[in-house]
Amino acid sequence: MGKAASGQDANVSNAYDTPHKRNGLTEQASPKRLFNFTQIFFFSLTYLSSWETQALNLSTVLSNGGPEALAWGIVIVVFGAITQSASLAEMASMQPIAGAQYHWTHYLAPTNQKKFITWMQGWVTWFAWISTLAGVANTTATMIQGLASVNYPEYEPKQWHITLIIVGMLIVQALMNMYTFWLIPWIEMLAGILHICLLIVFLVVLAALAPRQTPEFVFLHTQSTSGWANFPAWNIGLLTPVWGFVGFDGAVHMSEEVRRAKQAVPRSIFYTVIANGILAYAMVVCMLFTMGSVEEAQKSSFPIIEICRQATGSVKAATAMVSGLLVISLSVNLASIASVSRLTWAWARDGALPQWFSHIDRKHNVPIRAVWLPVVIVMMLACLNIADGAAFGAFVALGSIGLFMSYFIAISCMVHNRFQEHVAPLGNWNMGIWGLLVNVFALVYTAWVTVWLAFPSALPVTSENMNYAAPLFGASTLFAFIYWFIKGRTRWEGLNKEVIRLAVEGGALQLK
Repeated sequence: MGKAASGQDANVSNAYDTPHKRNGLTEQASPKRLFNFTQIFFFSLTYLSSWETQALNLSTVLSNGGPEALAWGIVIVVFGAITQSASLAEMASMQPIAGAQYHWTHYLAPTNQKKFITWMQGWVTWFAWISTLAGVANTTATMIQGLASVNYPEYEPKQWHITLIIVGMLIVQALMNMYTFWLIPWIEMLAGILHICLLIVFLVVLAALAPRQTPEFVFLHTQSTSGWANFPAWNIGLLTPVWGFVGFDGAVHMSEEVRRAKQAVPRSIFYTVIANGILAYAMVVCMLFTMGSVEEAQKSSFPIIEICRQATGSVKAATAMVSGLLVISLSVNLASIASVSRLTWAWARDGALPQWFSHIDRKHNVPIRAVWLPVVIVMMLACLNIADGAAFGAFVALGSIGLFMSYFIAISCMVHNRFQEHVAPLGNWNMGIWGLLVNVFALVYTAWVTVWLAFPSALPVTSENMNYAAPLFGASTLFAFIYWFIKGRTRWEGLNKEVIRLAVEGGALQLK
């Protein structure tokens, strides 16, 4: 599927076959450009899986704001995510490169602070993606355990079971990223088709069989059983729809493996947010109208399982429906490993991480070392589940704050650039005269949501429900700041300009 590489792409690929020198290291050919526009679009569409996320993460919003917070909050979040993705799409059109946010920051930041801001942005983005992989793996493992609990009442779930599931899943999918990466564009494309078809199944089953709620319940009913007053509860409840629209930059980190990336990548990340927004809104409204007993749904670790059981009257039917969500979640985890490995590869290629991780295996055309580094880190973090599930949950929550901060830094640099006398040239995909307005709205939305991402979901705050995301984000930022004085300020050469030139023209590099 898809067209062969153009003559221009072939010329650029030939340019990569010519060794380049930097610090005595030889740079060689990059991964193959496997993705066409359709495949990278479905990769991005599946990765967000926004309607599935709404279905799987109802607990927070049901106790913070209730149905009204979700019914109206999803509208706010979709519009906010559209402005974020449009802003990032402009930057992806300028530089479709695996480093994404930190490369764009380097391109647009004030000259005097360029190196420092790029360094901080790189580490913020990398830590965020490690945490995001942990979050996706944890959700998938918890779903597997939830399905086991429903079907086998005698099963007693333990936290260490979650750890074993995460470790096993990560090992299998890391091996897939190593040896069968050529299949991943097709796997994600099939998952994207399932993503759409499965929504139709859920809408039909719930609309035909489930009990009905009133419009007043869906759009006007507010409840807060978390201890927070209505205003903070409503904003904390926004986090359920927000989680479904975080990580759309995943496709950008695959840019150097996408044909005609300057056109394909911006379109894929922008239109996937619009498509997922429509699908997510349809699912939210349908769920709220057909969810039956709120109290029964809240008792379940995954309320969607109970909602499906109430609708169908059958545990087996509910299991079959939710198993479809599990397939999507496994595909998202597979895509997460691919995206974070390319970011790791790029950050090592630019000298911040050890350059040993920038190696690409010539046989498989995959940065194998960069695949295993984040996987091993997440497996080690998953061991925290054995002693304290809240500790691992803190690293999971770090992903949202970290990614939102990476968006905020990059978009802030874009706004700064728009006011400069010598404006950096925009790519072919840009918003024209609306660009500044959209960028500013994206900044306001990002800043507002980031504040609430740091709040605990319930009162009184205990060691179990404390939101450790903000302290962990502070700790990771402090690490990057201290490391700047140890290495970044004096020993880090900054981004490899030859890498930027060749990657933006259509190739990519790796360091031996």
